[in-house]
Amino acid sequence: MSKRLQVILKDSEYREIQRAARSRQMSIAEWVRRALVHACRHEALGDIGKKFDAIRVATQYESPTTDIETMLTEIEPGYLSDPQP
Repeated sequence: MSKRLQVILKDSEYREIQRAARSRQMSIAEWVRRALVHACRHEALGDIGKKFDAIRVATQYESPTTDIETMLTEIEPGYLSDPQP
């Protein structure tokens, strides 16, 4: 089932969207549908405040670390070994 969505735009906003759609040889409706799908896919999921809180808590712990090249050198053999049952 399809739903209709009405959005009120300023003339300048409409012209900008119209130009973008024309440059891609699309209708305005198709351009808007694609833009909305793209925006939904790239929108951060979850509460950003909770994510920052989790990062702040995690940074309070001392964890062993090293430079990225050493990490990759240590990780690589695990990819090549037989998986443990």
